[in-house]
Amino acid sequence: MYANNYSFLVRNLVLRDFKIRYRNMSLGILWSLVNPLVMMGVLTFVFTVVFPGAPKDFYLMALSGIVVFNFFSLGWLTATVSIYQNAGLVKRVPMARELLPIATILANGLHFLIQIGLLVVLLLFAGYGVNKYWLMLPVIFLLELIFVCGLSLVTAALNVYFRDMQYVVESATTVLFWLVPIFYSFSMIPQEYRSIYLYNPIAAVVLACRAIMMEGHMPPTTLLIKLPLVAFGFLIFGFFFFRRLKKKFADYL
Repeated sequence: MYANNYSFLVRNLVLRDFKIRYRNMSLGILWSLVNPLVMMGVLTFVFTVVFPGAPKDFYLMALSGIVVFNFFSLGWLTATVSIYQNAGLVKRVPMARELLPIATILANGLHFLIQIGLLVVLLLFAGYGVNKYWLMLPVIFLLELIFVCGLSLVTAALNVYFRDMQYVVESATTVLFWLVPIFYSFSMIPQEYRSIYLYNPIAAVVLACRAIMMEGHMPPTTLLIKLPLVAFGFLIFGFFFFRRLKKKFADYL
């Protein structure tokens, strides 16, 4: 019974967030495609015209990083403010409050799927074929989702007590944009820092996507070990941290 109630609530929260985002916008859901395409175009111009010497099919390399990073950054930020923005719901409706940030992330997951579809179309158009390792992609993306949920549970809880947490998240995503290999390849990273990069789940997801979709081989074994360890570690910590802080949410909202 509780499972049915939770699934109904999550489904409605996800649909609500998805509909609200593009309400009263002329392009509507097409903005999910416009944003990564514009960013891809800018990076391609900079690193093929202003600073020539970019690798072959740089635009696809950039887009694969942008799509993964966009889901992380937007999901993290919107989930961080989800408890505060739904203060009325938190105070009046008895519910598992963890569902609010998770539902927000799942709503962003719908946009992520649209952008992944765009990436796949461009890859196929450019001549990249589907290989057996593509079967690993749902698992890779699920691990990114798990990591974002765990991280967001921590920051969503903290944002109730410290309202400037959303600005900390915004600053962190700006820094991480440069620390994730979005517009540069893994081979450009100095050897002594490569193992550290693989502990960054977003960098690991980007590298795994490129290895599978553009290079046609399985991601490194070390990446496949570190990514789930970090993702599930954050999820477990996030749930315990959120549960500890949520008892006094009503006093601060």
